[in-house]
Amino acid sequence: MKLAFAFLLSSSLISVAALSTSAHADGIVNVATIGEPPTLDPMASTADLVGMTTQHIFETLFTFDDKWNVIPLLAETMPKISADGKTYDIALRKGIKFHDGSTMTSADVVASVDRWIAIASRGKQVAPYIDKVEAEGDDAIRISLKKPYAPLLSLLAFNNSAAVVMPKADLADPLTKFIGTGPYMLKDRKADQYIQLVRFDGYKSRSEPANGFGGARKAILDEIRFVPVPDANTRLEGAVSGQFDYADSLSPENYDRLKSSTASEPVILKPFGAPVFVMNTKQGIMENKTLRHAVQVALNPEDMLLAAFGNPAFFAVDGALYPKGYTWHTEAGIERYGKGDPEAAAKLMKEAGYDGKPIRILTSRQYEFHYKMAQVAAEYLKAAGFKVDLEVFDWATLTTRRADPALWDIFITHGPFPPEPVLNGWMSDSYPGWWATPAKAKAVEPFIAESDPEKRKALWANVQKTFYEDAPVYKVGDFNALGAEAKTLHGFHPSPWPFFWNVSTDKK
Repeated sequence: MKLAFAFLLSSSLISVAALSTSAHADGIVNVATIGEPPTLDPMASTADLVGMTTQHIFETLFTFDDKWNVIPLLAETMPKISADGKTYDIALRKGIKFHDGSTMTSADVVASVDRWIAIASRGKQVAPYIDKVEAEGDDAIRISLKKPYAPLLSLLAFNNSAAVVMPKADLADPLTKFIGTGPYMLKDRKADQYIQLVRFDGYKSRSEPANGFGGARKAILDEIRFVPVPDANTRLEGAVSGQFDYADSLSPENYDRLKSSTASEPVILKPFGAPVFVMNTKQGIMENKTLRHAVQVALNPEDMLLAAFGNPAFFAVDGALYPKGYTWHTEAGIERYGKGDPEAAAKLMKEAGYDGKPIRILTSRQYEFHYKMAQVAAEYLKAAGFKVDLEVFDWATLTTRRADPALWDIFITHGPFPPEPVLNGWMSDSYPGWWATPAKAKAVEPFIAESDPEKRKALWANVQKTFYEDAPVYKVGDFNALGAEAKTLHGFHPSPWPFFWNVSTDKK
């Protein structure tokens, strides 16, 4: 087994080395990702890997600054919002070019927003509130709502299931042409080898100073190659040897090795976000809320986090959906968190009439911490009396399978703490897991309709309480993410979705 692993490791490095050697030139970087994105259509997926890659190709009307405030990107300014909160007038920047040389107009923006509302999970969150989206001349649009919807601008700014702008003529489902307005454009994609982006010389940057995801975006690099490297050890070895300019999602146990590397240095995001177990409330055994409570009671978050991250400096046992220090932090409902009590879970299982069907847990070793948490969770669930099938897939396959409610009961994922709670994937009724109960609607509707920030904080506490009572998702805790940055890279700023505009390299 050791010889087989060594062969696989060396083969992977040889393949990547060949790619790097052919690309040794000024302004070219290789980014090691956890795998192949399931799509390059940013509207069609909530996978972080999709947003990380496609944010260089496509742009949204708005984005976030370094304080997570919404700021304009393709919009000229922030919108004019009517006094009743139902009309958004959005002026568009003029002279913006698509990668095919055509000029962006309001017709492209309207068609793109309409497509987002129709197919994107985050667009579907907005859809019930939208009356119409229409052009106001060539350089402005108007979004009319049926009733106020406070998270609208945050959803339009998010790069995950994103409301990107594309040429109207190219809109299709599935998307076949990947043409945006971003600083880089798609040149080539070789499945399981690389996604090659090259500088778009027609890019028109904003004039403001760079600020978070906003402000000036300068395409300094000639080329960015996103290289799928599913094995975390291979990503590490590539970073330590200098073959990768950036390596994503590394194990915390490798921190000291990165610190001593002459080629790379560790990049820590603290806190990054939360790993979660999403339960299928639509079909199968997890449709039963009492069985979801049994899972909630059975699991021990500290043991799962310790197995996943090892070093306590990289995690916190915390049931609140937002950590202390965040605007949205509340402890409402978290008494249901952290029981780790198989005996109490067994009583709930008996009450629910558990019939012995296995819980099918989807996980992936491309995120090794997902897999380690799944292993510990399986043992706690078995101790309570559940049968468990642990099904391991590559990440792209997992994100495809989770769309079919007949194929799974729990899947494991993670995400950052978004600036607007509605941006959490599970807040969408259409997100896999399909949490859409009357109790949720009763808690969420007042929250999304309220524009006053202080009132929204109080309303969010009720949403979190309902979250724990309905138990659609099990939050494991908080964690810090580790990546690796080459010492030859300049201007890189860590973020939940690493970006490489405004970045340069010394590498020859």
